[in-house]
Amino acid sequence: MSALYGHENPPSAQGVIEGRLIEIGLRALELGNNVVIDYGLWSRDERSALRQAAADLGATVELRYFELTPAEQRRRLDQRQAEAPHTTWPMSDEELAEWAAIIDVPTPGELAGTEPIDDPPAGFATWNQWRTHRWPPSVS
Repeated sequence: MSALYGHENPPSAQGVIEGRLIEIGLRALELGNNVVIDYGLWSRDERSALRQAAADLGATVELRYFELTPAEQRRRLDQRQAEAPHTTWPMSDEELAEWAAIIDVPTPGELAGTEPIDDPPAGFATWNQWRTHRWPPSVS
């Protein structure tokens, strides 16, 4: 995002860029490679959509969640801002608190891989349809 938009962070572009990276990752899975997605996936729906996409390709998913204290988040953000400011945006403690309040923390069953994948949300027949809606192919 930073390379394309500088200090602007247009929300509509983020979904497109994430979607392109996900499509590359899914293609890599098709080719038999391991893939790591280490951004976002704050919602259970996002995780379910990608768990289903991987399952459709015969891949196994290992979900990892790392909980950090607000103090550790701040320390890491300050360090990144000091060492590589061109790779990130400034983030306030208020923003961090807002974002912490909206994340769907993965359940123990999601983390263990034992919990079944949910059905797609209402209005979507498949997770693939939902995935295309969440991560659109272009900026509208």
